[in-house]
Amino acid sequence: MALNPDAVQPARAIRLALADAGLAVEAVGYVNLHGTGTRINDEVETRVIRKVFGGHADRVPVSATKSMFGHPQGACGAMGVAATALAMRDRIIPPTVNLENPDDGFDLDYVPHSSRRGDFQAAVCNCIGFGSKNSALVMLNPGA
Repeated sequence: MALNPDAVQPARAIRLALADAGLAVEAVGYVNLHGTGTRINDEVETRVIRKVFGGHADRVPVSATKSMFGHPQGACGAMGVAATALAMRDRIIPPTVNLENPDDGFDLDYVPHSSRRGDFQAAVCNCIGFGSKNSALVMLNPGA
């Protein structure tokens, strides 16, 4: 079943994760995107970040670590969590590689080409699945 372009369910997953963590969107300092590099996924995920984060979407760095590792299918959530945990530990936001010319509407801070320093206390790992099998995990950095 294809991803629904309305972005309702992926946004719901992130909102529920933030509510469960007791965090406001402004507390999030990084989002690890599902980021498959497909037009439909990337459009929906950009829409999701805008819906959930509102004005904070312009200030929170996001990146697609699959751009470096590929898509490990069922292990993609675990890979995103591992990449985010290492980013928190090392205070480095991973890049979205090979992002040369984003199409119109792709207007978030995708951390293109190379990593950057980032000391953040909370991050969101986003997973979008076929048939609205979405998940989101809020990770807290005890060392921040």
